[in-house]
Amino acid sequence: MKTLNFFNYTSCIGIILILLFSSCQPAVEQKLLIATAANARFAIEAIAHQFEQETGIVSQVISSSSGQHTAQIEAGAPYDVFISADLKFPQKLHRLGLTLAEPGIYAYGTLVLWTLSGSIEPQVTALTSMPGAHIAMPNPKIAPYGRAAKEALDFHGLYDELSSSLVFGESIAQTNMFILSETASIGFTAASIVMAPSMKNKGRWLAVDKNTYAPITQGAVVIKQSSRQEEAKKFYLFLFSPTAKKILLEYGYTFDEKI
Repeated sequence: MKTLNFFNYTSCIGIILILLFSSCQPAVEQKLLIATAANARFAIEAIAHQFEQETGIVSQVISSSSGQHTAQIEAGAPYDVFISADLKFPQKLHRLGLTLAEPGIYAYGTLVLWTLSGSIEPQVTALTSMPGAHIAMPNPKIAPYGRAAKEALDFHGLYDELSSSLVFGESIAQTNMFILSETASIGFTAASIVMAPSMKNKGRWLAVDKNTYAPITQGAVVIKQSSRQEEAKKFYLFLFSPTAKKILLEYGYTFDEKI
């Protein structure tokens, strides 16, 4: 219950900040508000930049967990497009009648093991050889990449064995902080994080075998309450364009479940 109350509180704070942001912008300068899952932040920022170059439409990418964005949209946050880390959250919004259409799958995510230590081998099967080390992962109860990490550990029969070493982030962003600060010796995150230009050459990483976890199916929707539906639909369509797909590939996303 404490977590739920905090979640609702932070959702309300987020909505207030978004409303203040949108209301302070002159009409001619209002930006398309793109609610983006934390794992996709860098890729969507690159896509939004290219979208602006081609259309002149300026976007504001707002990054948080998919669950947080979903709660904010349910509460009336003025987002135009929602880009999620899975299908579950946008499907929920569609069932509630808050989207223009069912979510489309824009990409499949890739799970990786990432470490800043030069002496640690980023392999799932090597995690048992690090007694006393902390292993970071997003909370599998609420985070899509956390669920994938748990599935990969379960596949190798390691989740219970490593339970005392696991450190859970409430989002992939918090998990990345654990890894970057070396609070955790190693951790599970998204390829789109470690392949971002600002993260390249920071530590070592290795993709987790995709046969060990269910596909991380990432979906997007246009929000029905958007005040800029035409521009929002243009961005949504651009997300599925060859130009956007090329950018997504550069950030480690795939368009097939098992590639």
